[in-house]
Amino acid sequence: MPHYIALIHKDDDSCYGVSFPDVPGVFTAGDTIDEAMQKAAEVLEFAAEDWPDLEGKAFPAPRTIDQLRGDLEFQDAAADAVIAAVPFRAKAVAAE
Repeated sequence: MPHYIALIHKDDDSCYGVSFPDVPGVFTAGDTIDEAMQKAAEVLEFAAEDWPDLEGKAFPAPRTIDQLRGDLEFQDAAADAVIAAVPFRAKAVAAE
């Protein structure tokens, strides 16, 4: 089962926010880290269902953490984040 790398941010007096470097514009949040992680898996599945119709291309393939570490944009975004791997359970197929 593929996994997408997620960045989890939390500021004082806020929810846990989750974003995906490989899936721009897809994000979610939860009051607890467990809730945020559960919602992260759900939002990936939801986004994959309509991605080809909305974006006109296949759902982005996940990069490995090693590939992401070489990306300067990822380095900046991850500087103050917790990094997690979120399983991708969607029926839609990611781009190869």
